[in-house]
Amino acid sequence: MKRKAMKTYFVTGTDTDAGKTFVSATLLHKAGQMGYKTLAHKPVAAGCEQTDEGLRNSDATTLMAAMNEELDYELVNPIALEPPIAPHIAAAEKGMQLSVSRLNGFARGMMMAKGDLLLIEGAGGWRVPLGPRETLADLAISLKQPVILVVGMKLGCISHALLTAEAIKRDGLELAGWVANQIDPDMNRYKENLATLHQMIPAPLLAEIPNIEGSSWEQAADHFPEGAVKYLLGEEQGSEEQA
Repeated sequence: MKRKAMKTYFVTGTDTDAGKTFVSATLLHKAGQMGYKTLAHKPVAAGCEQTDEGLRNSDATTLMAAMNEELDYELVNPIALEPPIAPHIAAAEKGMQLSVSRLNGFARGMMMAKGDLLLIEGAGGWRVPLGPRETLADLAISLKQPVILVVGMKLGCISHALLTAEAIKRDGLELAGWVANQIDPDMNRYKENLATLHQMIPAPLLAEIPNIEGSSWEQAADHFPEGAVKYLLGEEQGSEEQA
């Protein structure tokens, strides 16, 4: 059976610790379990460690472990910066200038690969700067791909999520869906917050990932519905709620 063209999504979060990589790895693993060819791309990553093979970022290596297509590290994470700080500051300290055009070239190269699902993961939230005039949102705009929003479920997440969803829409991009990632196991009124977000975010709830002590992204894949994966792959029509 002939496969459809690869689906590409830009993954963003409500903030730095929303769990973008965890959710991306969960989705990649779930799709792989269902027989799909999966790839990931982290255009720029700060907070890398020196290894015998060069700078390596734990988020990028997690994505590589979760996807089932083999690629060189430099294709998955072409710009690796050592300090665990904002990418534009880390790049400036290294005498490097980040630009949308350069990152777009890396991402477009990945989009030409063969596969079923490609996740391009941003850094931090939607408007993380690349320099004085450009942000990672400008990269997403230049790629013209739909967006998956990871909402880190904690106190304050409602405003962060609604503002991010509004910004994505104003930037002219499709919000394909959102994932509720329970990063705070003791969040007060969790269900009520989830219900409010479900009512106010103008996109399907793809999955609800609970906070389970010691749980890995492999185990979390059990909480990503197959119907949501098929929806993202264009094999099922969207509904009001996928999860």
